[in-house]
Amino acid sequence: MAAGAAIVLLGLIAGGVTLYADRAGKSDLSRFAKGDLAALAVPPRPLATPDHPFQTREGTATTLADFRGKVVVVNVWAMWCAPCRTEMPTLAALSSAYEGTDLLVLPINVDATPQQIAAGEAFIDGHAPLPFYSDPTFQMPFELPGKGAMPQTVLIDRKGQVRASFSGGADWAGPEARALVDALLAEPG
Repeated sequence: MAAGAAIVLLGLIAGGVTLYADRAGKSDLSRFAKGDLAALAVPPRPLATPDHPFQTREGTATTLADFRGKVVVVNVWAMWCAPCRTEMPTLAALSSAYEGTDLLVLPINVDATPQQIAAGEAFIDGHAPLPFYSDPTFQMPFELPGKGAMPQTVLIDRKGQVRASFSGGADWAGPEARALVDALLAEPG
């Protein structure tokens, strides 16, 4: 390959797709912006994850940095958001398909009242193996690349960097999403 070439072949095969990387070793995830993920947004360079705190089911504060070392699919959702509830079974299926790997599907509910949060917990309980996390301040959607979009899904690599985002509902168990996840899992940590 010529010295000035922007892309070098890594020689990795993930899900039948040959991966390519730029000189910094980052895969070009924009190639997965097709089919159900046609609106996938891929920043030109990885972005820092926000440090906005949110809560575990037990009320313990956590941040996205606490999940560094895993590939994380963050999904911000609310009970009042119909597309959020519609895509939740596909997020549960994605999580189940990658059980035992370095993938974590992390839904963060942004309902505000105790009654809404309780309804969100009950809803998530019907979508095992998904955990329940909450941001009752409704700030997380505005900290992520979609700037308030609902639902919003963000893919974070093992280094804790935002690599892609998607605003709106999608089939996260479909072949496009799985190929995207496989590409992130194939990257070195």
